[in-house]
Amino acid sequence: MAYSAKIGPSILSSDLSCLGSECVRMMECGADYLHLDVMDGHFVPNITFGHPMVECLRKSLGQEPFFDMHMMVSRPEQWVKPMAAAGANQYTFHLEATTNPGNLIKEIKESGMKVGLAIKPGTTVEELAPWANQIDMALVMTVEPGFGGQKFLDDMMPKVSWLRSQFPSLDIEVDGGVGPDTIHKCAEAGANMIVSGSAVIASDDPRSVIALLRTVVAEAIQKRSLDR
Repeated sequence: MAYSAKIGPSILSSDLSCLGSECVRMMECGADYLHLDVMDGHFVPNITFGHPMVECLRKSLGQEPFFDMHMMVSRPEQWVKPMAAAGANQYTFHLEATTNPGNLIKEIKESGMKVGLAIKPGTTVEELAPWANQIDMALVMTVEPGFGGQKFLDDMMPKVSWLRSQFPSLDIEVDGGVGPDTIHKCAEAGANMIVSGSAVIASDDPRSVIALLRTVVAEAIQKRSLDR
């Protein structure tokens, strides 16, 4: 099995007035990567930040943190080159936001970034399937994208299970309402990249929460490999 347990705090849940130090704090607490939510106020009703912020974070933090960009934007094609230049490592776009996923996947790869492909709760996993062998990661949203603090949608787990059965070595990410209370469902379904916002960042002990999430996922991966 090519995939491993990775925990990525969603930095949008942090105090945005000290974003750089919050990112450092998350990495020091054991985060495997940083999940950065980019919203344009059009594809989703909220607005966050763009590539200038990413560029500042990269300069401040150095090359080590892996930036997973969750592009909740209407024209994902528009931001590939700026994000690559700013220091993004993975460009995760929404299937619902483009009419030509194949071209966009190619463009992201040519820019030197990894490719993530996300689907909203209302999109079937079968719509993602044709692209699964061309991408590095599939993101199954476990809430409606656009706002933090929403309730985890249990009924998204069959999508994760289906992807894991069809594409055994694919990185599968879940995002939305994921924390100690819901991690077991995600891990058992086959998710290995875990985005967690307030459950990690607002915790009194983020290090122990990250360690717990990783342990649950790692144990599920090990069990799956033994069951094969």
